[in-house]
Amino acid sequence: MPEANEPEPAARVGDGRAADFVRRFGEAPDAETLALVAALRADLDAAGFRVARIEELWERTAVDGRSHPGRSLQRGHRAPALLALDHVLARLDPSADGEASGEAERIRALAALVRLFVLGAAAEPAALDHALPTLGSDGAERLGLVGRTAAGSVRALVDLRPYGFADDAGEGEWWLASDLGELALVGEAASGPGLGTGPALAEDHVLGIGGATTTLSGLLLQRPARTALDLGTGSGIQALHAARFSERVVATDVSARALAFARFAAALNEVSGVEFRLGSLYEPVAGERFDRIVSNPPFVITPRRPGVPSYEYRDGGLAGDELVEAVIRGAAAHLEPAGIAQLLANWEYRVTADPETGEGIADGLERVAAWLDGTGLEYWLVERERQDPSEYAETWIRDGGTRPGTAEFERLHAAWLEDFAERGVESVGFGYVLLRRPAGEAPARLARAERLHGPLGAESGGLGAHLERALAAIDALAPLDDEALRGIRLEVAPDVTEERHHWPGAEQPTVILLRQGGGFGRVVDAGTALAAFVGAADGELPAGVLSDAIAQLLEADGAELWAELAPTLRELVAGGLLRPADPARPGGAPA
Repeated sequence: MPEANEPEPAARVGDGRAADFVRRFGEAPDAETLALVAALRADLDAAGFRVARIEELWERTAVDGRSHPGRSLQRGHRAPALLALDHVLARLDPSADGEASGEAERIRALAALVRLFVLGAAAEPAALDHALPTLGSDGAERLGLVGRTAAGSVRALVDLRPYGFADDAGEGEWWLASDLGELALVGEAASGPGLGTGPALAEDHVLGIGGATTTLSGLLLQRPARTALDLGTGSGIQALHAARFSERVVATDVSARALAFARFAAALNEVSGVEFRLGSLYEPVAGERFDRIVSNPPFVITPRRPGVPSYEYRDGGLAGDELVEAVIRGAAAHLEPAGIAQLLANWEYRVTADPETGEGIADGLERVAAWLDGTGLEYWLVERERQDPSEYAETWIRDGGTRPGTAEFERLHAAWLEDFAERGVESVGFGYVLLRRPAGEAPARLARAERLHGPLGAESGGLGAHLERALAAIDALAPLDDEALRGIRLEVAPDVTEERHHWPGAEQPTVILLRQGGGFGRVVDAGTALAAFVGAADGELPAGVLSDAIAQLLEADGAELWAELAPTLRELVAGGLLRPADPARPGGAPA
């Protein structure tokens, strides 16, 4: 029988689901494969198969109140995009010549590539030959990118699309491949017996660009590294990002299928210095240490019971959050001194029996911090979201392609809730984990765990740039006691604004808020003294001098005010609202 997420039986190659593609990239590409990839690369570039050009296609029809096709795609609907492509092609002038004719040909080529590889719709071989003149439809079939239908048309066997990003090294763009997503699969299952329900994804499905992908890539620190490990590389996106700041990258995955997609991405985008290894967790790198570890691990908490699908890209095969615990604990054996690991994770909040107060809740962040006891690692844990068991189950059952309102959804929902109940799970947290091994004999000083559930600020270099600045500032203040802190010159970050609230007719504000425009978008409820300090913090005067001056103005005891301000100032520095002044400028903080 056809597999559940197969677009059309006649479109299969080999044993189905891009089998020739997986076999071809199951090991380092040979000379023939590299030549075919080079032809594909040249054709994609010539067609303008780029994020901005695709957006231009959508913008051509997003006028006069029409639906924006790109936004419809984000909501999971491709019909507006298919209609938009038809509309754009119908408006091309067949009699155009010269430069206008060349642009029309590029639009036709781009539309064919988008229709085939992004939307998963069928195309005629002649249209693909026009879009890929060097590779041709035969070459695309040899690579395993497309298959022939019984009617003679071609269908994509993989999802292939451009991906744009910006980091400290500047703007970049790659072409990335993955298994066909639900959008394409649903569109081609219209004649199947499950009409309207949508096909569930295969358990070895290789995921493409998603929210977790962009979240983690935006978090990555950009400092140069000699070696980096991408643990659970999937389609290879984080390995490509790591290669931008690392001399050598090792990318591992338990899925041979995922490694095939990752090898293809590296070859297509001419990214060198990445070694791919098959295996679970840290097994492929036993005995090795790295300057950087990045991981979007399979952290989703899934019932371990018959009849519940376990997707390789998200389910680690262990009960509860044990997989996340294994990744976090295991980092200690694989980080070089001063090495940093960054990952995304889920953690459980569990109901416990408190001998004094009765039933209580074991804090999820405290559980994660306890996993690090005895490892010697520093940590910064940031919880971004917390879901109740039912909401969590609904999210991930739907993610697997099973739609609400079906008997299968109800069955899986019950299995999830029963699994959570067996462990006494009250809720599930999601967030970011940053781990660091202290350099040399330095003591472990960084131990932060915080909940930041609000919207993020706008950060041009990604959140990683903010984390980089924050770590440097934390490290600068960590060895200083409160008396030494008095000698540090601090300045307010340029993205901080002050907001005051007054009762009608009142002279003094009732609330003073400090708002961070970038970073985590923190909002600090500041009293009069703290607001005065931040307002005067221009890097010219030492913190102790400012504090004493404010104490005089408020007619407060100087020592008491400093004792109140010092821990708060450290927090503002850690959060990025204040920062040590540049020691190179006149009046700056001492080195």
